[in-house]
Amino acid sequence: MRKLKVGIDVGGTFTHAVAVEVSSRELVGKACVPTTHKAQAGVAQGVIDSLQVLLKENQISAEEIMLIAHSTTQATNALLEGDVAPVGVIAMGTGLEGWRAKSETRFADLELAPGKLLPVSHRFLDTGKDQLTPERIREALKALQAEGAEVIVASEVFGVDHPEKELQVVEIAEEMGLLATAASQISKLYGLKVRTRTAVINASMMPKMLETANLTEQAIREAGITTPVMVMRSDGGIMSIDQMRQRPILTMLSGPAAGVAAALMYARVSDGIFIEVGGTSSDITVIRNGKPQVKSAQIGGHRLYVQTLDVRTLGIAGGSIPRIKGKEVVDVGPRSAHIADLAYPAFVADTESDFSGATISQIQPRKGDPKDYLKLSLGEQGYTITPTEASQFLKLGTDSGHGTANQAALQSALERTGQEMGISAETLATAILTRAAEKIKPTIKQLLREYKLDSDLISFVGGGGGAPAIVPFSAKYMGFKYRMVEHSEVISAIGAALGLIRDSVERNLLNPSNEDLIQLRQEAFEAVLAMGATADSIEVSVEVDTRNKKVVAIATGASELRSQAGQAQAQMGAEDLKQAAAEALKSTVDKIELLGQTEHLSAFGLHITKSIMLGLIKRDQLNVRVLDSQGVVKLQLNNALYEATHAKQVKQQLPRLIERLTSYGDAGGLIPDVYVLIGRRILDLSGLVEVSQMIALLEQDLQQQSADQPAILLAMSKGI
Repeated sequence: MRKLKVGIDVGGTFTHAVAVEVSSRELVGKACVPTTHKAQAGVAQGVIDSLQVLLKENQISAEEIMLIAHSTTQATNALLEGDVAPVGVIAMGTGLEGWRAKSETRFADLELAPGKLLPVSHRFLDTGKDQLTPERIREALKALQAEGAEVIVASEVFGVDHPEKELQVVEIAEEMGLLATAASQISKLYGLKVRTRTAVINASMMPKMLETANLTEQAIREAGITTPVMVMRSDGGIMSIDQMRQRPILTMLSGPAAGVAAALMYARVSDGIFIEVGGTSSDITVIRNGKPQVKSAQIGGHRLYVQTLDVRTLGIAGGSIPRIKGKEVVDVGPRSAHIADLAYPAFVADTESDFSGATISQIQPRKGDPKDYLKLSLGEQGYTITPTEASQFLKLGTDSGHGTANQAALQSALERTGQEMGISAETLATAILTRAAEKIKPTIKQLLREYKLDSDLISFVGGGGGAPAIVPFSAKYMGFKYRMVEHSEVISAIGAALGLIRDSVERNLLNPSNEDLIQLRQEAFEAVLAMGATADSIEVSVEVDTRNKKVVAIATGASELRSQAGQAQAQMGAEDLKQAAAEALKSTVDKIELLGQTEHLSAFGLHITKSIMLGLIKRDQLNVRVLDSQGVVKLQLNNALYEATHAKQVKQQLPRLIERLTSYGDAGGLIPDVYVLIGRRILDLSGLVEVSQMIALLEQDLQQQSADQPAILLAMSKGI
């Protein structure tokens, strides 16, 4: 019997469902239904509809499904549309701390989006001796209810260290039939104002998200499926539906996160700029060393204690309408064809291929828009020429999954429009795509600068139904390589199916001890284990943020490891691996050196000489690529040092390697980024700032390995 994971992506227009075979990651089937915004069960109905179509059309039995995961735009939409519940805050403290709590937890109605406010009411309870009684708590809760509060947040100064009083308020509120949450359950970070604000916004989404979660899970169970139901997080992982009920705020960027998860798990991108292109907008995300970049979320300009993917959304996509002035294309987008009720010539029937008699005009799609958007009229139907038409006409894009383009219609539509403008069809198509690339270019430059990306290591990766319209031309225009993800039109659903279970634990620690780091890592490990990840698959990275006096442990794990049979079938031979490494290093096989191997990983190096100081100084450096047994590049380092060794020698050799790449300045030593390859794993120590921290966290991993197990140490200076 097959072992399948089902992924469902709830988009603004369509809900896609896919089934992926676990061992081979082969796409077994896919289905698409309209998103059910107006159904009694809301978008949950579309989840069920897409699932039922998927099972029926692909002869999938309930017993074959190991896991169901879905991404959703509901949390984001709720905030943008103001579809949230009023929140009541019970703040607690005493003395000077109480005075601080009283002021820092009191909010005016929070602006979620322009014109959309979240009503927030407030009560303060003194926690001094014998003052916090159940009667006083109930009295405060009734007062908040009378003011319209539907959900309660309990927040106390230093509640992250002593959450007992917050939890007491939550317990009493629930006894009274109210939904409630403690601020310390949402974040363990200090900063009373931000922590409370984060809890308030989370609480406001709970009624709506709880309703959807309950309807979705109930319908899945009624379909005879008993496997775990997971939800996509905004940081690229998945979490149990029970966790979503408690922390719906973690799903704010669930949709874009699913696409990034597919880039990592399905397309196996280790370093690249992932561009997911729809019909109206494109989401751009940086992936470096197999990890998406994350940042602190903001709502209405207010910072939250929530980590989301750093997604840059631009109003340019496959369906964007060009703006015309004389012979020039002055802009493309942000309005799209479906917003203006215009059809795509690329996808018309063969009987509608002749646009020679079309009327060319300029329109204003929405009030306040410019009045120069392009329209072609044939009878009662309006059309336009989007980047999709331009790319297909120039034969740059591949089939996006939405059907093969009507080349006769493309030729006719572009020639008619070009005739009206006084330019050729080729010039028009190129101008449209050039304008589109120019809109993406500043964001690409900004990401390269912000994340100090090495242009030699970066390529564009295209996903989404509109990717063929934007990515190939833009990559060539900016001088980058590119590749397209297979089945790109259902990329987000694939990402939901393959997403790793993820959780993170944060603490404010001024001078974290090695014991603090070990405890934090164990806490993150157990959180992911409790959600269904297998212990052998869990990896935890620890980052010490000295500037913000914060430590973060991020754990990821799979619900089931890929089968050994699947791994064995996909393994590459030694010569093929070396050839793949040569391609990754942009060199020839004869210049590539095998630095070392572990059970599942191979490290290859290329020695080069670089000129600096206007060529006056020559410097030798080693560029390294780490490939897994299937030939996928897992790690890329330029100007690195390495040491091939064994598990028993790692602790002795690591400090010497670090010392060789440590740079010194007025602020002291800046140690390099360090990675340890052992067994099937890459142990990422790049977030740590002291050698002793690295050794302490390595201790547990090394205990699980035999002393003679091969290991490879890699280090790259942060100053390079």
